[in-house]
Amino acid sequence: MPAGDPALTFRDLAEIPVDRLRGVGEKKAQGLAIHEIETLLDLLQHYPRRYLDRTRQAQIGELVPGDEATILGEVRSASTRQIRGRRTLTNVVIGDGTGKLSLTFFNQRWRERQLKPGMEVLVHGKADVYRGAWQMTSPVVDLVGNQTGRIVPVYPQSEKAGLMTSDLANFMEEAIARCRPRGFADPVPEPVLDRFDFVTREAALLGIHAPESLAEKDEARRRLVFDELLRVQLELVRRKRRIERETAGLAHRVQDELVDRFHERLPFPLTAAQRRAIAEIDQDLALARPMHRLLQGDVGSGKTLVAVNSLLVAVQGGYQGALMAPTEVLAEQHHLGVTAMLGDLSVPDPTTLMGDRPLRVELLANRVGAADRRKILADMVTGKVDIVIGTHALIQDKVEYANLGVVVIDEQHRFGVEQRAALRDKGDEAAAPDVLVMTATPIPRTAAMTVYGDLDVSVLDELPPGRTPIETIWARTDTDEDAVWAVVRDNVAEGRQAYVVCPLIDESEAIDVRSAEDTYAALHAGELSDLRLGLLHGRVTPAEKEATMSLFRAGKLDVLVATTVIEVGVDVPNATVMVILDADRFGIAQLHQLRGRVGRGAHASRCYLVGEPTTSDGEARLEALVATTDGFELAEVDLDLRGEGTIMGERQKGRNDLKLASLRRDKEWVAKAREVAIEIIDADPELEAHAGLAEELELVLGEDDADFLMKD
Repeated sequence: MPAGDPALTFRDLAEIPVDRLRGVGEKKAQGLAIHEIETLLDLLQHYPRRYLDRTRQAQIGELVPGDEATILGEVRSASTRQIRGRRTLTNVVIGDGTGKLSLTFFNQRWRERQLKPGMEVLVHGKADVYRGAWQMTSPVVDLVGNQTGRIVPVYPQSEKAGLMTSDLANFMEEAIARCRPRGFADPVPEPVLDRFDFVTREAALLGIHAPESLAEKDEARRRLVFDELLRVQLELVRRKRRIERETAGLAHRVQDELVDRFHERLPFPLTAAQRRAIAEIDQDLALARPMHRLLQGDVGSGKTLVAVNSLLVAVQGGYQGALMAPTEVLAEQHHLGVTAMLGDLSVPDPTTLMGDRPLRVELLANRVGAADRRKILADMVTGKVDIVIGTHALIQDKVEYANLGVVVIDEQHRFGVEQRAALRDKGDEAAAPDVLVMTATPIPRTAAMTVYGDLDVSVLDELPPGRTPIETIWARTDTDEDAVWAVVRDNVAEGRQAYVVCPLIDESEAIDVRSAEDTYAALHAGELSDLRLGLLHGRVTPAEKEATMSLFRAGKLDVLVATTVIEVGVDVPNATVMVILDADRFGIAQLHQLRGRVGRGAHASRCYLVGEPTTSDGEARLEALVATTDGFELAEVDLDLRGEGTIMGERQKGRNDLKLASLRRDKEWVAKAREVAIEIIDADPELEAHAGLAEELELVLGEDDADFLMKD
């Protein structure tokens, strides 16, 4: 590439195919395509996952039991055998001259083909001694090839791609060398680079792929992490400001008699967190622009009360409120809970003889009969219904409102952006209703800033008085499990109830886990034969599901055997035992949600995690659940174990994935990138004076991906 031409932008790099590099023939190009590397931009953003520091390399002879280590060794042998439950165990032995290390892999027979004797490999994992020999279970394995240098970058690999770290390092070296005559364009404003003492983008790309020292790699990473986070934040802040600019909202009267009456009749004081969240929401509701706020709080932190407070603010100003839940069961439960919370609360109304009228709350769900449904719909149009609770049926075409003022969406990740827009369209043509989104999945604050960057965030981080702490016990052995069923029987004998949760509906040959139907049959015939059991899973019809839940709520069933359909929102205060079978098959957030189904009444509650994990991650998840009931702490552990995917989920799809930034490791940079994004967008709303940044946003966060960022 001739010097003298303008510096290379991301767009330029995205237009140069990777097969222009020497050594990238058809086969290598196919291998690169498996890693989604088709252009020079893709290649330069394929970052090393770790570095081998040859100056301080660990050796097998120096290992310490229980420590994580990275070992470079030569494969000596590989073999596979069958073990219990149709599973396989592959054992690979490596050596480095100071000792031998045995690597164990479950159900990864292909490792025997991949790791041939004589091959040099890099393994990373927890070292332990088993029967007098060093061992790692399910370590991360990298094929290193003939790499030289003091600091060796180690790239993510896949068995299918057939590429070694040395191949990728060679391609990187050539790509950077061929780009250097023109240099790399740097669209981040100079004052921002100075403020944080960042290296140039060119130095960062060189330092991440071919560092002379680990300090150089750290400086490079700092800069590239900031760039990634800044792009995401610029897009989120730009869209947030656009919505605020272009959409008129309703200015609510937040201090008034109806809300005061509601607070006076509460049987307990609000927590400090509830008071803070209500104040933040009230501040939004008082402004003439649409509220767009996320209310996140742990299981049982009192989110519903805060949501009801917001709906009552709408009603006292003459507007209507809507509460939308993801399932019929949850909508009905919200209806029961909200009507109980409101009791016979009346709305001040000077047009009536008594100066008051009853507050009217209605449920719009499938089980409501046709005649009642018609009446509710007609009364919603004339404003006789104050608060309506339902599922996504609330945004269907035939549902109309007189004056929709506040909308609460529960468990927001189950609603897409289209549904949220449809709900907003149900408001006044001149002004959009305020939207409060609730989630019981705690998210670390910096992650919320990225994932829900288009929403302001309120957090409920303390439990109301009266919630009984849940004791969590890990039942690892058959003897432990026998004790669990004894506890279930004892609790039922005292008049309590229990849940038993299984990962699958019916037996799967692929995975050796218990199914709901088999577990139901086995418990019915065995350990719990004298108890009244119910079965609930995704293939049960809605009518059967509702009938089973009603029986359980009414105390006519002792034990509910279920899949994760009970994960969110099912509320039976009399249930005091939760048994989760094959618990290591569930994620941390799911386990925490399931545990939250008990401990909802005044009785002491227990959660049993049954199972013997086959991976260190599985063990770490169960250890974390036993150690704490704090959802925010667990969310941090989850981020550690599962990485960004846990949080970004579907939202960060395609090219805009955070390739280098970690929401856990780079907390401070998330906040700083957001600050800078707000400064830039507030001074230049459509990035007209920052053409380079605008072009990168369009390229890296194309329209589709940018829409995804805003999805719920």
